[in-house]
Amino acid sequence: MGALPPESTNGAGRRNGGGLAVPMAWLCAEYLADQYLTAAGLAEPGSLEHRAALRALALTVHLSGEPAADAWLRHTVHEAGWPDWVEERLAAEAAEDPDGADLVLARGAWTALRETWVHAADLDGAPGPGTAPAVDEAARTWLPAWRLGLPLAHLAVWLA
Repeated sequence: MGALPPESTNGAGRRNGGGLAVPMAWLCAEYLADQYLTAAGLAEPGSLEHRAALRALALTVHLSGEPAADAWLRHTVHEAGWPDWVEERLAAEAAEDPDGADLVLARGAWTALRETWVHAADLDGAPGPGTAPAVDEAARTWLPAWRLGLPLAHLAVWLA
């Protein structure tokens, strides 16, 4: 993945230099994310959970700049400050190429994850009795889609 140019213009020039820009980096990231999620089988393809995890993992793969599962695991750990990291990386990408086709798709994925709210198990609820915190599946709350997709993305990479 590192050898591919970020965008292809089908010979019409570098980046947005005159032709239709094809977001190769984003498409590769999305493909890899789909492969990990499909192999893990954690959510039904096409479901809200799958789409949220796909967007979260594709963003992580694309923005990390590293074709390494270890880096993706580090970025998707629940306490890692992932939303702030995404915002910082998108800003850096915008500074480098504000009209890039990859950036447009990455921003769209981030907007969808941030602005889509889902009614799901309360992942931050009070821990259950015993030594390990438990998620009470009956306790539901509204949360942004990235909060649902990020743990699934992390687990899919970890299971690979």
